[in-house]
Amino acid sequence: MTGEISKAAAIVGAAEANQIGFLEEPVTSLQLHIEAIKNLSVQTGVPIRSIEGVFSTGWSSELCEHLGIQPKYIDTTAVGGCSFEMHVHHAMCAIHAGIIESALISHGENGFSARRIGGRGGGNYGRGGGISSPGMEMSMAYGLGGAPSNYAHAMRRYMHDFGTTTEDFAHIAKVTRDWATLNPRAAMYSKEKHPFGGPITVQQVEESRMIAWPMTILHCCMVADHGGAVLIASPKFAAGLDTKPVWIAGAGESMGHSNMLEMEDFTKTSAHLSADAAYTMAGLGPADMEMAQIYDSFTITVAITAEMLGLAPRGEGHTLWKDGRAAPGGKLPINTNGGGLSFNHSGMYGMPLLIEAYRQLSGTAEDGVNGDAGKQTSARTCVVNGTGGSLSTTGTLVLVADD
Repeated sequence: MTGEISKAAAIVGAAEANQIGFLEEPVTSLQLHIEAIKNLSVQTGVPIRSIEGVFSTGWSSELCEHLGIQPKYIDTTAVGGCSFEMHVHHAMCAIHAGIIESALISHGENGFSARRIGGRGGGNYGRGGGISSPGMEMSMAYGLGGAPSNYAHAMRRYMHDFGTTTEDFAHIAKVTRDWATLNPRAAMYSKEKHPFGGPITVQQVEESRMIAWPMTILHCCMVADHGGAVLIASPKFAAGLDTKPVWIAGAGESMGHSNMLEMEDFTKTSAHLSADAAYTMAGLGPADMEMAQIYDSFTITVAITAEMLGLAPRGEGHTLWKDGRAAPGGKLPINTNGGGLSFNHSGMYGMPLLIEAYRQLSGTAEDGVNGDAGKQTSARTCVVNGTGGSLSTTGTLVLVADD
């Protein structure tokens, strides 16, 4: 079965909202959704009315109402930042089953604007009625009061187990910023675009403002505005488009826990399970991957995930950045748009991972808008991994360029 479903569908287009980042004029999450969807329709030439499946983190029915469509397939999976990688998995399965020929995956999240218009920047509606969940109430008693403190615990445990230092992880922030300086749409592209933008050094990462010990602010993602959309299509549907297909060779998803207090090992996530499923379906392995797009909510996130994906031995994930392999011109480019650390992170980062993977593998990453000279890689294979919750849920894809 796994071999049969491999390459049953392709990503045939990827687009973003008109403006993203730290926007001067506040926007709504819905606006970001709709702009990205319209831009995707223009890019692919596929009329919105012809979309057969709609996938989002809780927005699908409202999006359909605004778009004026009645799809054959609706998915509202919402398990954090990896939801969009899971949406690709689900869309591929629906296409393989013959239920639909095309699927829209959409995301809009006004993480920055919401602060000024009274919202919380949420990308879905599944918040519940209370101020905090029972799981969060239990965790707070042990010092787990939010994302930075949760991930700080993971970093500290990792440092204890493997003898690493904050400087080791600082190389991740520095190299990721190097990629951002090649991307005009990145929030931290330059000092002209943002006062704290432009190149940074490892020392600057180390000396920046403390957020949750041992993480300084440059170990943490930003909270900005982002809207994005991708179109998934069957081989037959893809053949009728002018855009290049990027084939979904493998997909997998998993979870390790919901409440971080139930995490068996703070230095290991379920990404090794979702990756194994994706590699098995694709008939490929870590050694076959020429590029990676990995969720980097914090530097520790991407370091651990790289190990779970088999790209580095346990305890050595950070070396991919420290020795230059993940950097521009390196043998294994990672997060070529600037990542959640320096490109954009609205709260759930899984959509930008998909968009950048599509651009790289379709050869459209360097156009003076989404990439300057040096941003386009020669990669033909890519592993994409999203993380949801506090190192909780994971979705992994293996994507390959068209022959």
